Amino acid sequence: MLAQVGEGDVLAVSCFWHSLVAVDGHDRPLTPVLTWRNVAGEPPPLDAKDYHRRTGCFLHPAYWPAKLVRLAAEGVDAARYLSFGDYLLLQLTGEARTSISTATGTGLYDPNALDWDDETLAALDLDRNRLPPVSDEAVAGVWPALGDGACSNVGTGCVTAGRAAVMVGTSAAVRVVRTERTVEPRPGLFLYRVDDERFCEGGALSDGGNLHAWLVRTLADVDTAQIEDRPPAAHGVRFLPFLGGERSLGWDPQRRGAIEGLSFATTAADIAQAAIEGVCYQLADVLDAIGGVTSVVATGGGLLANPGWLQVLADVLGRPVEVSGVAEGSARGAAVLALERLGLRVPDAPIARVVEPRPDRHEIHLQVRQEQQRDTNAYVNSDA
Repeated sequence: MLAQVGEGDVLAVSCFWHSLVAVDGHDRPLTPVLTWRNVAGEPPPLDAKDYHRRTGCFLHPAYWPAKLVRLAAEGVDAARYLSFGDYLLLQLTGEARTSISTATGTGLYDPNALDWDDETLAALDLDRNRLPPVSDEAVAGVWPALGDGACSNVGTGCVTAGRAAVMVGTSAAVRVVRTERTVEPRPGLFLYRVDDERFCEGGALSDGGNLHAWLVRTLADVDTAQIEDRPPAAHGVRFLPFLGGERSLGWDPQRRGAIEGLSFATTAADIAQAAIEGVCYQLADVLDAIGGVTSVVATGGGLLANPGWLQVLADVLGRPVEVSGVAEGSARGAAVLALERLGLRVPDAPIARVVEPRPDRHEIHLQVRQEQQRDTNAYVNSDA
């Protein structure tokens, strides 16, 4: 996302957090843009808990380490590696630089030490000079690209540990912003940076708006906008939403989705409803893992365009859901961060409306969600 700040004086950019482009010595791309969806490859042999403690990331192929191992095995001889946002800055200004926020999403950076993680670089046999310099300073009027998730939180006004952004775009995520001097990464949750003063903590799902698109493409005559009028979980179907593998909270890229409870009476609408509910259950699990949240703001095109999904989310969470009045939270967030750096005050992010939970439905969802958690735990503890 690009945001012009002022009368063309500054260009602010938000970009995919984990994107990667390999370039040659003339800064020509050697690969397409690799995103979190490119999950081929295995990470280097590092201790998973120590790695998470140092980097706030996971040994999951959504991050750079697994991608770099795969590119090396394929014989890609890169002079250096950039995020897509870094590459865009290079094209606009002639200088490659990455922001603190973007660096923390690579899986190569320590968000507490504010430096590249030497142990991970050593495991990859990767020299620092093959990575861009890390700086939040503007280059020729263009700020280095920031992580899209961090920008989304800032753009929707979710800038404290108690106010969570629940986002459904292509994927889905729950994120909060923390302002402590140091933060210890917690089990199942990523820990990135907004800037040198603020952390962004949360969890991400690989299934969100892309799952909705799959439902529409695969099932006949499905209208999820009307899902709020259907009895909660009355279909008897359980849908585990891992079509894109698992990120939070288990971070298992090999995990796959499952549908349980099908019968001859099951309809396409039942399956679609179970899928939407399943995503909401996963989001609720992430919210519980974060803890201490007192308010929730819904954002992202998948939620903002679907009132039925918003109502189900409120019912599952059992709390009011504030609906963001910002159409493009990441773009606004990039602009807000640039304006803050210029010393300018920005109005609070607008809220369009509030969706209230229905207590009777929450109780039903709570029971079904507990059953789904047992299924998830059984999978984690199995030999599968």
